[in-house]
Amino acid sequence: MSVEFNNLDTTEAWATLSGLPKVQLRSVLTADRVNRFECTYELGAGESLDYNYAAKAVSAEIIDALGALAEEQELIAKYKMIASGEVMNTGEGRMVLHHLCRGELAGSVMHEGRDLRAFYEEQRSRFSEFANGVHGGTITGSTGRRFESVVQVGIGGSDLGPRALFLALEGHEFSHAGEQRRGPILETRFISNVDPDDATAVLQGLSAESTLFVLVSKSGTTQETLTNEAFALAWLESHGIASPKKHVVAVTSETSPLATSSDYLDSFYIDDFIGGRYSSTSAVGGTILSLAYGPEVFAEILEGAHAADVAALESDVRRNPALLDALMGVYERNVLGFPSTAVLPYSQALVRFPAHLQQLDMESNGKRVNREGMPLNYATGPSIFGEPGTNGQHSFYQLLHQGTDIVPLQFVGFGSPQYGEDIEFGGSTSQTKLNANLAAQIVAFATGKNDENPNKEFPGERPSSLIWGERLTPRALGALLAHFENKVMFQGLAWNVNSFDQEGVQLGKVLTKQVLGSEAIDPVLAAFAAKTGVR
Repeated sequence: MSVEFNNLDTTEAWATLSGLPKVQLRSVLTADRVNRFECTYELGAGESLDYNYAAKAVSAEIIDALGALAEEQELIAKYKMIASGEVMNTGEGRMVLHHLCRGELAGSVMHEGRDLRAFYEEQRSRFSEFANGVHGGTITGSTGRRFESVVQVGIGGSDLGPRALFLALEGHEFSHAGEQRRGPILETRFISNVDPDDATAVLQGLSAESTLFVLVSKSGTTQETLTNEAFALAWLESHGIASPKKHVVAVTSETSPLATSSDYLDSFYIDDFIGGRYSSTSAVGGTILSLAYGPEVFAEILEGAHAADVAALESDVRRNPALLDALMGVYERNVLGFPSTAVLPYSQALVRFPAHLQQLDMESNGKRVNREGMPLNYATGPSIFGEPGTNGQHSFYQLLHQGTDIVPLQFVGFGSPQYGEDIEFGGSTSQTKLNANLAAQIVAFATGKNDENPNKEFPGERPSSLIWGERLTPRALGALLAHFENKVMFQGLAWNVNSFDQEGVQLGKVLTKQVLGSEAIDPVLAAFAAKTGVR
């Protein structure tokens, strides 16, 4: 496919967009607008997610210009290039295939004679069968005792996404072994930080005989992860496990050092075309989530993600939630000059979702050069932060409402609680109070409040969007994940950056190795190493 890769500020649509009149939310936000400024993900099984942008500072004219920008930058064509297996990670010379883990979008993708969709499905079948064996008691620990707990050992994309998805489904009701249940089948925990206090705290109260570890490192060389593996193996040995690696499964690439070891209980594979922060729907997330909730629940996550991926192919910007979200974010970053974005889920289940989006967005689009390595003259990725409502309201909303920076807001909410339990107090239920706060905050941020006392003045004009569903199910969760993955992808393509490498994390790793080595190092580095007790 022939497309052109151009910087944002060289496009005609960008020049048009930059000159359009700005929107005052106080003037345009009406009940009719709330009903009209919306598009929907249809997820199957009667489920859907609405993307509402009524409280965004955009007009019909601005949206038309954003659509023109998408056409001029050929965003849908470039998405199809990604989906069809063209090399789009220019920094590493790799394909980008996380979409392929949940379904084909543009036909089969072949590499060195291998059908990669078939490969990903083969691995899913293998870790699904493994999970069923663990649940059924045919796969046990080295002493013959059934596994009752599982601990994922990984960092970055091997932890943040899978952990966020796991926590999001703790209250979901699902069928297992012919019965309805809530909560994980195995007690599920995660170790990520190389700080020994992390592993020590996570392992407290677990039985070594009945604990399974999922070791996740695509390269097989991640220093923090291998150190934590050694910690786990030592813990197993200290509790009488003679063959500790028979309590470990590896999720890694076929060429990594971990893949060559037959000591592990089993190994499941990913490849270099699945970036860590995009790997939650691969074996990286699939193994732990299948062990925690069963392969059927993980399959529903994939179905929701695939439905959102298909929706992202829509060329009409008003019918494509991820593309619209991405383009409005570009407008806020580059025309309105807003440096940050807050992700505010009004769902406790999504407590770690903002942390995952921090890595997804900031590692992908925190770039100062374009795809060809040339410096850019405009801002790219914003800084991302967030906390579930209503906790955030009693934390950082003061700055959001009355601070000197305007921070665009991305709200997420659901009509019903996962657990189904609630209480009425003061004339309304807890869920009703939660969603009343959500509605109130959207309007308060947009319209503000006039007051003779400047300290009590709310300027408003704080734009926000809302993703809304009836309940946080696996399908809704998969679609939510894919929405943000595709938003980040579209923004990177609009900015003409490579969203799929992460060279910015490498320098610190190199210097860490120098500090830990025995060779002479830079005097300033040596001084800080001495200050921190390393040398």
